[in-house]
Amino acid sequence: MNTIKFEKTAQVKMIAHRGVSGLETENTCAAFVAAGNRSYFGIETDVHVSADGAFIIFHDDDTERVGAEKYTIEETDSKILRDMLLIDADGGAGTRSDLRIPVLREYVGICRKYEKVGVLELKNSMTSDAIAGIVSEIRKEGWLENVIFISFAHENLVELRRLLPEAKLQLLTMDAADEKMLPLLEPWGLDLDIYYPALTKAGLELMHEHGIEVNCWTVDEPADAGRLAEWGIDYITSNILE
Repeated sequence: MNTIKFEKTAQVKMIAHRGVSGLETENTCAAFVAAGNRSYFGIETDVHVSADGAFIIFHDDDTERVGAEKYTIEETDSKILRDMLLIDADGGAGTRSDLRIPVLREYVGICRKYEKVGVLELKNSMTSDAIAGIVSEIRKEGWLENVIFISFAHENLVELRRLLPEAKLQLLTMDAADEKMLPLLEPWGLDLDIYYPALTKAGLELMHEHGIEVNCWTVDEPADAGRLAEWGIDYITSNILE
């Protein structure tokens, strides 16, 4: 099995959702390397803060869906999380020793090695200290200017804007891209990262009229991606399309 190519216009930047999660277990180094070896513009992932303050790469609030055991990420120490094997993309549990939960520096290191833009979702509402720590760790890895930060939590993006006046920040939403969205974006120079069924061509045009870039998630059907590309979408986030 491989990624699925579709005919896209030149402006579209493809983002690998949780790495190439259509081929490898999501948010693992294997999934990130799979994206690094392909033509993706960027690699998307998610970061939590563990009980002992480590920056853990994982999507869900707990490990039940993809882990061999169930732990709540933010209530568990990083060593316990890191020692647990994850379920292989083909359904096998604990069959591959390389399928473990990464930490932030590992993800950033892969993005840097393969020269991919990082697209980092800050999960839940984070403290200002946690956000500053994430920024500091990425800066130490020498890749801060090559990371787009995304979050459903508007307050996370406001704090990031305070720390990083020039950074690319995208507000995640499942709401319509209409006039009501603009007051959430324009005062802080935010772009939009929208669930693709919620986006219309008129909504995309409105965002572009206001200088706002638009990213769509999670688009796995070539016909949907082709339509968005024809509309002039800026980014497409996908599990399997390339």
